[in-house]
Amino acid sequence: MATGKDKSPAVELEVGDRVVRISHPERVYFPATGATKLDLANYYLSVGDGIVRALRERPCMMHRFPDGLSGEKVHQKRLPHGAPDWVQTVRVTFPRYNRHADELCVTHPADVVWAVQMSTVEFHPWNSRRADVERPDEWRIDLDPMPECGFDTVRRVAGVVHEVLDELGATGWPKTSGGSGMHVYVRIRPDWGFGDVRRAALAFAREVERRAPKDVTTTWWRKDRDPRKLFVDYNQNARDHTIASAYSVRGVPDATVSTPVTWDEIDDVDPHEFTIATVPKRFATLGDLHAGIDDAVFSLEPLLEWADRDEAEGESDPGGAED
Repeated sequence: MATGKDKSPAVELEVGDRVVRISHPERVYFPATGATKLDLANYYLSVGDGIVRALRERPCMMHRFPDGLSGEKVHQKRLPHGAPDWVQTVRVTFPRYNRHADELCVTHPADVVWAVQMSTVEFHPWNSRRADVERPDEWRIDLDPMPECGFDTVRRVAGVVHEVLDELGATGWPKTSGGSGMHVYVRIRPDWGFGDVRRAALAFAREVERRAPKDVTTTWWRKDRDPRKLFVDYNQNARDHTIASAYSVRGVPDATVSTPVTWDEIDDVDPHEFTIATVPKRFATLGDLHAGIDDAVFSLEPLLEWADRDEAEGESDPGGAED
């Protein structure tokens, strides 16, 4: 927590060919563990290749905690003032509000460490890149358990997700969410807009629900969902919806990390064991488990055919398409 006792001198971290100054390095960001701002910066350095791969050239919202977790959380879309000239941005527009924002666009590990200097804990990238921000290249499967849904259910549903992906010929890259759920990412050709990617995601979610009806819901309104089920949140593929990236720390007291895992690990994994204290050793041993993601590109055409079929059979989308 930030107080007048933050008196340690700033430190300079060499990050490749760049130097990033960390002020107030002793500031405690995670009161439950005592982890500091400098600990956070060093964590991101330890997973540098992984976090850059997850964020590379994507518009990125920063979740900042200027006073640590005990203070206010700031959702920062626009790049803060005072950035070094090597920090890049990408412009995104918000037509509904007739506004735009120049968001952080990571291309180098130093960009991530600089964001930590600016009190960023979590990194939430778009699922599109700056070459064409309106055409996603990442389909995100968000396994979001309701309040009475345990992690055993998450594990079972992840198995069904894997089964359906295999049948489609798609490669899924799972990770813990850093909370109670899981995410699975699939690289896709950037040939479709957000509306079609979301339609495809909904068709996939409905297929998972058909195969695991006792565990899964796609009910749109939260108040109408069975609290014992897992929601496959297809809406995370809508425009300007973001979730924490692979290797992003979460703004929770024990500093958990959204951590890539193998499919074989899921039956035994405990997501609470992945923290800024434990993930660096895992990364040093295993490397980035998502390292091959850019080489496994899937076409959404089969899923869009499923979406057409569902719509022809009267399966409407209660949330409406967003583009």
